[in-house]
Amino acid sequence: MKFLLNLYPSAAALSGEAFDPEQLLAATGHAGELIDGYLLADPSISAVVRVLDGAVIVTEGPYLQTPDHVAGQFLVDCESRERAVELAALLPSDQIGAVEVRPLMDSAGMEM
Repeated sequence: MKFLLNLYPSAAALSGEAFDPEQLLAATGHAGELIDGYLLADPSISAVVRVLDGAVIVTEGPYLQTPDHVAGQFLVDCESRERAVELAALLPSDQIGAVEVRPLMDSAGMEM
């Protein structure tokens, strides 16, 4: 099963403290579960694109007016949701804040 681990930064991470995913990388690399991972740029330099009545509307900056945003993602392929939660728990919560574990879907629905 494939899961996306979405990283939501803590205040410490927002203040520039380095993020170290060493435990997650070691565990997933050894087991062959890591597919890929990314850290994302600050949402203030993003753009949101919408098409309304045929008109393209581009809004600069983050979509939601909220302090929470996805700061990075890891894509893992593991046996179960429980294993994905175990992997998420390897990320340093004092640096990350929270990790959302979300299953991926294929064109037929949930990949379960």
